Amino acid sequence: MTKISDRFETLAQNRECALVPFITAGDPDLETTAAALQILDQNGADIIELGVPYSDPLADGPVIQAAATRSLQRGTSLDQVLEMLQATTPKLRSPIVLFTYYNPILHRGVDKFLGQIAAAGVAGLVVPDLPLEEAAGLLKPASELGIDLTLFVAPTTSTERIEAIARSSQGFIYLVSLTGVTGMRSQMEARVPDLLKQIRGVTDKPIGVGFGISQAAHARQVRDWGADAVIVGSAFVKRLAEGTPEQGLSAIADFCQSLKTAIKTANSGTNT
Repeated sequence: MTKISDRFETLAQNRECALVPFITAGDPDLETTAAALQILDQNGADIIELGVPYSDPLADGPVIQAAATRSLQRGTSLDQVLEMLQATTPKLRSPIVLFTYYNPILHRGVDKFLGQIAAAGVAGLVVPDLPLEEAAGLLKPASELGIDLTLFVAPTTSTERIEAIARSSQGFIYLVSLTGVTGMRSQMEARVPDLLKQIRGVTDKPIGVGFGISQAAHARQVRDWGADAVIVGSAFVKRLAEGTPEQGLSAIADFCQSLKTAIKTANSGTNT
C-alpha cells in the first residue's frame, strides 16, 4: 500500500499537482468498479477516492446521490466493497482513499472498521459528516494502522478552526471549493485562491481542492492557484454511468487523461 504522504512527496519533487478522481463503488456493479479503479490508475490518477454507497449522502449532489442509490438497489454492501478492494488494490499504483459517512463506521465499530479497510489495502479515509471535535476517536487508531484521515476545510471555516483542522488532518487537507454539495459547476469559485493562501499561512501539508470541478480548464485553474491536488467526482461518476459499462470505462479513461494533461502542462498563472 502506497502511503498518501509518499505520493504527495514524489509529486512535489517533480513539481506536479495530483489528480484525484472519485467514483462510487457498485455503480453500475462492483466488477465495473474494479475495472474502473485499474483504468483510472493507468490513465493519470495519482490517488483514487472511492465512495461507499450510503442511503443519506448529505454532502453529495444529485449525480453521486443517484449513483449511490443505484448501487444500494443492486445490493452493494460494505463487505462486498472491501472484498473487491482486497483483490484490486495490489494491482494499483495509486493509493485508495475511502469516502464514507460515519454511521457505517459507528455501526461496525471503529477498531473493526479500520482493521478491515487496512486489510483491504485502503490508504486513506474521508468522512464528510465527522466534525473536528469528534475526530480524535478516529484519528489516532487510523494513524496507528497507517491510514490517513483527511479533514475538510470549507469556505465558511474560521481562521482559528482552519488552524486546528490543519494540525489534525492527515495525508492532506481537503478544501471544499464552494458552499453546498458536490456536483458539476460551470465555473470555479473566485474565493478559492484566497482560501488556499489562508490555509498555506498555517500549514505546509498538501491541499486538495474538490467539489464543482468538472472540466480540464477548471483543473488547470485550481492547479495554477496553487493546489497540490485536484479532486473530481461527479464528472467521473456521470461518465461511468452513461451507456454500457464498456462505454463508461472508455469515457473515464479519456477524461482522466485529459485532466492529467491539463494539470501537467506549464502553469499559465502564478501559484499562491
